[in-house]
Amino acid sequence: MTTSYPSPPDMNLDQSKSYSAAIHTSQGVMNLDLFASEAPLAVNNFVFLAREGFYNGGGFHRVIKGFMMQGGCPKGDGT
Repeated sequence: MTTSYPSPPDMNLDQSKSYSAAIHTSQGVMNLDLFASEAPLAVNNFVFLAREGFYNGGGFHRVIKGFMMQGGCPKGDGT
């Protein structure tokens, strides 16, 4: 079962700094730039969950080649 949190995490990011993430897939590594100054709550939530291991071992439940993919759902079905 996935951990549930009663509220969003405290803001722990410095919005003046640059943040990035590397997503390791069977097709290679995707490097992401995270825009803390433009979307501070979303970036803070993503970094918190990544540090908690929330995304480890997860997959992408929706892939449209050449266009997009969606992931991060602990059930793997987009719910």
